[in-house]
Amino acid sequence: MKIIDGKSIAKEIRESVKNEVSTLLRKPGLAVILVGDDPASTVYVNNKEKVCMELGIKSFVYRLPSTTTEKELCELVDELNNNDEVDGILLQHPVPGEIDEKSVFNRISPEKDVDGFNVINKGKLSVGLDSFVPCTPLGIVYMLKHEEIKIEGKNVVIIGRSNIVGKPLASLMLKENATVTVCHSKTENIEEICKNADILVAALGKPKFVKEDMVKDGAVVVDVGISKVDGKLIGDVDFENVSKKASAITPVPGGVGPMTIAMLMKNVMRAYYGRK
Repeated sequence: MKIIDGKSIAKEIRESVKNEVSTLLRKPGLAVILVGDDPASTVYVNNKEKVCMELGIKSFVYRLPSTTTEKELCELVDELNNNDEVDGILLQHPVPGEIDEKSVFNRISPEKDVDGFNVINKGKLSVGLDSFVPCTPLGIVYMLKHEEIKIEGKNVVIIGRSNIVGKPLASLMLKENATVTVCHSKTENIEEICKNADILVAALGKPKFVKEDMVKDGAVVVDVGISKVDGKLIGDVDFENVSKKASAITPVPGGVGPMTIAMLMKNVMRAYYGRK
């Protein structure tokens, strides 16, 4: 059984981006917008700012109060769309409930939409066209390829149908010629479906949901979930027991998580070259 070290793969990506940035006359720029003071979102934004500094990417962070209106947020997005120093724009999810999140995501220029949440990029992905792709699913596919895990022709089961992970990952896996099943809260016989997976991806946000009796011998298991239980970070997979059956598995923490920010930096570079 192999534990897939997302931390080391992400480090390779960051070093590659850093070397690339060092050769550029104009440095790429990433604008991150944080509305409110959600603790988890604050940590994510701080981490993104830190990685940008580490790689030589210009970081523009806008920390807005929770009283910010949708109109004010859209006006800021418009400014950033027209700012030549900014190559990528990221609105940290979630935003306060009074703001229509989808409307703001769609306000971001598709060419600067490094999170892949604009409806144009979503639409392109769904029909197999080149587009910006959400960073977590992009990181999962990159990680599997890095580990030389075959995707083509395999049965891929994804638990979770979110717009951030489940749906875009299904599109990416179809693009890689996998046979894809997406399970969710209304799926019947979910245990039996999971047992058929060559590659099982858990992205539902329920600690230790995937038990060893849901996994066939030799399956590859990717754990996207992260929850805090009794002060410890754990995933959607019962790692201790499932790892005895899997041929490869991602840990929590240190698996998919580090890949997300690394792929964001790759998306920023792509946006930079697209605007040159």
